[in-house]
Amino acid sequence: MLLELENLVTWGITLQARMFVDGRWDVAADPALAAGDDAGHRVENPATAEVIAVTPAGDAATADTALAAAHRAQRLWARRPAVERGKAVHALADAVRAHADLLARVVVTEQGKPLSQAMGEVGAAETFLRFAAEQARRIEGEILPSDSPDEEIQIRRLPHGVVVGLTAWNYPLALAARKLGPALVAGNAFILKAHEFTPLSGLALAALAEKVGLPPGLFNVVTGDGRTLGRALVEGADMVTMTGSTRAGREIYAAGAARIKNLRLELGGKAPFIVMEDADIDRAVAAAVTARFTNCGQICTCNERMYLHRAIADEFLAKFTAKAGALTIGMPMTDPDLGPKVSAAEVGKVEAMTQASIAAGAKVLLRGGPLRDGAFARGNWIAPTVLLAGSNDLPVMQDEIFGPVVAALVVDSFDQALTLANDSAYGLSAYVWTQDRRRLTAAAADLNFGEIYCNRTNGELVQGFHSGWGLSGLGGEDGKHGFDGYLRKKTMYLNWA
Repeated sequence: MLLELENLVTWGITLQARMFVDGRWDVAADPALAAGDDAGHRVENPATAEVIAVTPAGDAATADTALAAAHRAQRLWARRPAVERGKAVHALADAVRAHADLLARVVVTEQGKPLSQAMGEVGAAETFLRFAAEQARRIEGEILPSDSPDEEIQIRRLPHGVVVGLTAWNYPLALAARKLGPALVAGNAFILKAHEFTPLSGLALAALAEKVGLPPGLFNVVTGDGRTLGRALVEGADMVTMTGSTRAGREIYAAGAARIKNLRLELGGKAPFIVMEDADIDRAVAAAVTARFTNCGQICTCNERMYLHRAIADEFLAKFTAKAGALTIGMPMTDPDLGPKVSAAEVGKVEAMTQASIAAGAKVLLRGGPLRDGAFARGNWIAPTVLLAGSNDLPVMQDEIFGPVVAALVVDSFDQALTLANDSAYGLSAYVWTQDRRRLTAAAADLNFGEIYCNRTNGELVQGFHSGWGLSGLGGEDGKHGFDGYLRKKTMYLNWA
């Protein structure tokens, strides 16, 4: 049952009914979990629907244990020089690189993305850790002149304490590393509440942290339901960083309100993909396909809706539809273009949205939909669909799809494209394709999104800043601005008179 993951046993862990708290793997649920007891969560391989592990259903007591261990570890960790903390995170990055092949197989097996994309995720995890480690010598304070004689004002940057990270299932390893690295280098302890669909990547990262000698309690990985375990962790944390759905973000926002928690929430997206008549059409088409269908469309920055200038719409859609229809679908270990969706429920959600939009008048240019026969008889398979929308009000133009379905709307001007793009509650990412610098300047000023890709496909860089507006969240990750969020400021008035 754990054939692809069997080497993890050599790391000293058993993935059945295990969590990692206070440096131990003995926080286990009832042994009946191994037989599939309902008290735990079954982790399925999305490509085969095979149960590959069963993880414990952590509760409030689990949260209390993890929080207590993290608070103990953090007090000692924060006293270490930042450069020493950075060296420890560099060592973890080294371990991720050394075990890249195994980590990629873990990601493939529990999440379903093709092997080369899983290797890319492992590389991203290493990069996130390295960038964080390199910030150790960049934690800066400030000294300001006072209005009084014999006095100065100091502003120090200090850790929050215990950071709780809640991660989405689409990039389970990279998202954990993206939050873990800066949290540790800044002097915090970290508790990862791994998503129920994809907990094994976080557990594997914890195993590597143990191997490189991170102190017990500094990095904990727990599993369980968000509304029980997750809520208890949010209430007890000093800071919460979450990547996930807008629905979950609202619940965390409400849970953290009573104690005014420091929150960083990266939530849903509905990225517009604007292509003007002066764009390089072939490059734009290639970028649009990549931005829509990578990871089976399960990326918050995906091309979710296309606005095409009337002068090039027919050419663009003909080329885009041909490329989308030629994408290969297959078992992720064989490295096709598309693997499965993460769950059967996710397939159902995407198909329901597609059917509702077609019923509302969308024209079908390419119809894929759920695959259930032959090689796809088991698992969560869905083929690409391309629609032509007659209105910006259709579900596929307003609601986050998170799957291999996209709709296009024809526009007559750049201003019309900007207006329609902004007609959304989401504000994470947007794409603009034009060779007119004036239009790009206008997009920078007028598009209500935290991140804009100009004449390129998606893929944020670690030195940038990844943040959303509106229902896409608050705070942000990456770069110096993201790192600074894992620190809080303390002002001291030093008078020596």
